[in-house]
Amino acid sequence: MARKMLVDGELSQTNQEEAHFDFDLFVIGAGSGGVRAARFSANYGAKVGICELPFHPISSEVIGGVGGTCVIRGCVPKKILVYGAVFGGEIEDARSYGWELNEKVDFNWKKLLHKKTDEIIRLNGIYKRLLSNAGVKLFEGEGKIVGPNEVEVTQLDGTKLSYSAKHILIATGSRAHRIPIPGQELAITSDEALSLEELPKRAVVLGAGYIAVEFASIWRGMGATVDLFFRKELPLRGFDDEMRAVVARNLEGRGINLHPQTNLRELIKTDNGIKVITDHGDEFIADVVLFATGRLPNSKRLNLEAVGVELDKTGAVKVDEYSRTNIPSIWAVGDVTNRINLTPVALMEGTFFAKTVFGGESKKPDYSNVPYAVFSIPPLSVVGLSEEQAIEQANGNILVFTSTFNPMKNTISGRQEKTVMKLVVDAETDKVLGASMCGPDAPEIMQGIAVALKCGATKAQFDSTVGIHPSSAEEFVTMRSVSRRVGKPKTNL
Repeated sequence: MARKMLVDGELSQTNQEEAHFDFDLFVIGAGSGGVRAARFSANYGAKVGICELPFHPISSEVIGGVGGTCVIRGCVPKKILVYGAVFGGEIEDARSYGWELNEKVDFNWKKLLHKKTDEIIRLNGIYKRLLSNAGVKLFEGEGKIVGPNEVEVTQLDGTKLSYSAKHILIATGSRAHRIPIPGQELAITSDEALSLEELPKRAVVLGAGYIAVEFASIWRGMGATVDLFFRKELPLRGFDDEMRAVVARNLEGRGINLHPQTNLRELIKTDNGIKVITDHGDEFIADVVLFATGRLPNSKRLNLEAVGVELDKTGAVKVDEYSRTNIPSIWAVGDVTNRINLTPVALMEGTFFAKTVFGGESKKPDYSNVPYAVFSIPPLSVVGLSEEQAIEQANGNILVFTSTFNPMKNTISGRQEKTVMKLVVDAETDKVLGASMCGPDAPEIMQGIAVALKCGATKAQFDSTVGIHPSSAEEFVTMRSVSRRVGKPKTNL
């Protein structure tokens, strides 16, 4: 079957000269983006090979697994632990709803850990079957690029295999970063945190992003004492400032000790645990210290510099708007490119790569109105612009609508935890520029709001939508009063 392929930016018919390549496409990395690109390319008729490191829940430079970070040691197992932790508060609240429970309710960490591991093993198998069913050839081993059209796979026994490919796709993701302080080897990353043999009673978390906030919530929900340290005044830098403050308030309300504008200086092993010394000179003792201090692109062992592929200063692969590197036959998607490091974004990039290269349809990923979720307890979810971003980008004034309320469930349980919702609207066009929510089910609600923003919905269209009652979600279509009107500060320049 003849296929159309993108060659030097032009769609052209394949010809007989290409028959000498072993594969039309070879993918290095079988995470979300790599698997999606491989499957969809194969569905367009391409001959596809893919390689991935052997499976293990905790990754290293020589261990990985089909499914990648999200499935094996990221989003999926994390969400399973979040579900487990949420029950801690639910059990407390259940007493007000008539459930007669013993004062002490035991939690079996090892049972949950076993269930979590079973699930990621199951998903690892599903991803392998997806590749097989699409006709993709899977190689287990470490891949590297040795030429513009050549890859080398080192198998588990050390045997090296070389294959030629018309196109090569890098989809190796990212890896947790450790900060260089004395005693850093005593700390763990999110990889190990998802597979701890024992549940910590005292946990120290360093960081202010998704992973830090989520693991602080998980361990606290399971009964641990948690101290969260971060450099700024509020966690979750880059999110809407008002919502960041809401998250911080909720973390404290759930019993997490926050230490803003504080870093760690040293970790020391003692008979009683890990002694943690801060840059203020304060000392804490912990069973576990988690470094949630960011992730770095996984590009170091791919031999990219030798081939001439350009990287940025963090090691991310530089690509154009079609995910193509400076070497025309080499492409990259997902976290290794350090664009928007989210699984659904990697899936989008993998899909559009396949359409562009093998589907005869030139498609650029669209990064506008990508929804985000932080699975803290309760979760935060957003789509579109924050208030600060809207003020910076808009030409005129911005209207901000907010709603803060006690969810119906809390009126019975007595839990003092407000849900906060927010819409940011262009005053001139009435277009909704951004939406935020912190409260139960925020991500489930925000996915629907994301569709509306993608369609260019106006505030009037939100207002004309009939709500679902009683629900928290209906607040998004009943916010009538402007909380504030804001714009860029005027200058005399």
